[in-house]
Amino acid sequence: MRKVPLADSVRIIGRGARNWVTGHPIVVSFEVTNSCTCYCRHCDHGGPRDDSRDLKPADYRRFTETLRPCVVQISGGEPLLRDDVAEIVRNIKQGPGVPYTILVSNWSLMTERRYLDLRAAGVDQFSVSLDFPDERHDDFRVHPGLFAHLESLVPRLAALGHDDIVLNSCITSTNLGEIVAIADKARQWGVNLCYSAYSARRTGCRDLLLQTPGQLAELRAALARVEALRDRSHWIVNAPSTLEATRRYFEDGGTPGCKAGLRFLVVTSDGALQPCSMQFHRYALEDRTRLIREFTAANNCDQCYVSIRSYLDKSFPQLLWENVSGFFSWNT
Repeated sequence: MRKVPLADSVRIIGRGARNWVTGHPIVVSFEVTNSCTCYCRHCDHGGPRDDSRDLKPADYRRFTETLRPCVVQISGGEPLLRDDVAEIVRNIKQGPGVPYTILVSNWSLMTERRYLDLRAAGVDQFSVSLDFPDERHDDFRVHPGLFAHLESLVPRLAALGHDDIVLNSCITSTNLGEIVAIADKARQWGVNLCYSAYSARRTGCRDLLLQTPGQLAELRAALARVEALRDRSHWIVNAPSTLEATRRYFEDGGTPGCKAGLRFLVVTSDGALQPCSMQFHRYALEDRTRLIREFTAANNCDQCYVSIRSYLDKSFPQLLWENVSGFFSWNT
């Protein structure tokens, strides 16, 4: 199971405690591009977009110095479309506190050389999307050959022994029957796995939600098997409380109490602050206090339970106990 070195864990704990008290975000997700190599069924990004206003690598240091997050996610779109993504990482890592940095990618453009270059630049963890344990992944993401590319590359890079690759699998109605098979694939490839929950808020498509009694019963059975696998083999990074809350999210039709904008937020590719990737209220970097006052304080959205939220909904003592004493992994 993915382990964070002791020195990094202590640093994250210290910064997290300060941020929890001062109101600085725990996690900031930098969407460095809106363009993508895929057209995923569960996502509102897809294909090429206008990138003329995207932030330059040096801009990211100012955001990191101001927001002072414990954890940074570099995402998109597809961040590997940016040839300068390693330079973005280096600027983020030059800021105060040196945040734990995660690259969230579909890995369609990943190579061994890029993986090693990004590690050298400062990426601590690679989050790799996987929707199916076979070529159905290609159909879901509209990218022929993607699964074969992953099946060749992921085990080879995992064998280098850095233990920094975490598959991220979003649970939908289409892959419900593959939840355990995806866990088996992660074990076969020698990497870790994190589950998250589909939200219809991103695309408006409710067909991918789990809604029927039969689907919910199948989910309960699958998550029970996943929890047993986690207890026995420890390559599944979701805490038991997160798996339980994921089940409740689907059964209840939502999860209230979101702290978007306060505990976590998004920086768009052109430099605006958003509470999350599915709430398009835009604020300048200098106006985060207003974001919290106008959005977070009145937020009643309950329509997601993505991984980043599932951890930051918890109390700080619970967060520490679950994610540092046993493991530490953050994914969108």
